[in-house]
Amino acid sequence: MTKKLRHKFIWITMSILTIMLCIILFMLYFFTKINLESNSIRMMQDIALHPVLPHVPNELADDIRLPYFTLQISPQGELIATGGGYYDLSDEHFLKDLAEDTFSASAPMGIMKEYNLRYYHLSTPLKQVLVYADISSEQATLRNLMRNCIFIGILCFLVFLGISVLLAGWIAKPVEKAWEQQRRFIADASHELKTPLTVIMTNAELLQNPDYKEENRTTFSSSILVMSKQMRSLVEQMLELARTDSIQSGPVFSPVNLSQIVSDAVLPFEPVFFEKGLALQTDIAENIRINGDPAQLRQVLDILLDNAGKYSSEKGTTWVTLHSRGRGRCLLTVADEGSEISAQDLQHLFKRFYRADPARSRTGSFGLGLSIAENIVLRHKGKIWAESENGINTFFVEFEMFRAEKKRRRGSNRQLH
Repeated sequence: MTKKLRHKFIWITMSILTIMLCIILFMLYFFTKINLESNSIRMMQDIALHPVLPHVPNELADDIRLPYFTLQISPQGELIATGGGYYDLSDEHFLKDLAEDTFSASAPMGIMKEYNLRYYHLSTPLKQVLVYADISSEQATLRNLMRNCIFIGILCFLVFLGISVLLAGWIAKPVEKAWEQQRRFIADASHELKTPLTVIMTNAELLQNPDYKEENRTTFSSSILVMSKQMRSLVEQMLELARTDSIQSGPVFSPVNLSQIVSDAVLPFEPVFFEKGLALQTDIAENIRINGDPAQLRQVLDILLDNAGKYSSEKGTTWVTLHSRGRGRCLLTVADEGSEISAQDLQHLFKRFYRADPARSRTGSFGLGLSIAENIVLRHKGKIWAESENGINTFFVEFEMFRAEKKRRRGSNRQLH
């Protein structure tokens, strides 16, 4: 799909650029030709009105640049040829033939292709004035301009083609990434659903077999129930992930007390950690306020604490801290003692369906929780990352504090100083 998208982008871009380039080059050629012709015609008209007479010293005007000559015919038929010194005007037979061809033309101005001349005919009561200008240099200029336009057009086309290919690759990257994520998401979801569906179908088939005893049937039913709950949990997490991915409307947040939210989120986990033989310690600064959604922020805490409870080492300790860290920001951390996470796994922890240990699927983890947490944090314009060092795995969440709270804390800091 992305390949077709790139090709379509290149085709549309190059079509537009090619049309624009052709129009620009055509207008350059057209206006240059019109300008050369108008200059030549204006020069010929000036010469016809003020012909240079023989045996009379006369300097050429500054705007006369093309080779030319004039033929003046009196009412008695006398032919007088004058020129700017570019032509041999001694062949009277040729000049008469040229004058006859000019008189036979219907228009007072035109081009004689066989002579490579442009003519202008001015008729007055006293005489007929014929002005001829050579158009060889004009045609050579236009030919050179045509060659240059073709060369520039081809060069610009190749340059624009290269730029379009680079831009197409750059523009298609986000689409390609999203497409790959969607493809991977569907494949992973299918894989996660395959196992419980297989177990459910197998146990359902065994239930239909009359040879099994009642206690076996109870076991089969329990397996179906367990797998059904696991599937429901997976579907709910997938729906939650889709909901947090949705950006159809911008989030509407209000100032909330993050300190209170963290404290409330920790309370239900204290008995859970106690039953597992784990320790849970907190260090939460008071009255830290941010703009956010309390339910979503609570969900981030639930995900991080649930992970800590699942993957802490035996009799391990989990620490939850919340403090301001300057520049109007606050930092929430959830750290636990557990198996060290490799640097490679740390880079992929927040990807969907990613599990550093594939065996963790047995604990009911599908690798979606951290993806959900990341989406929520990003919607709150925060940052989330993980570090692992010396047997301590720490998840960091950073938020921008509410502006009024930042001003109040700055004022209290000034009073202390």
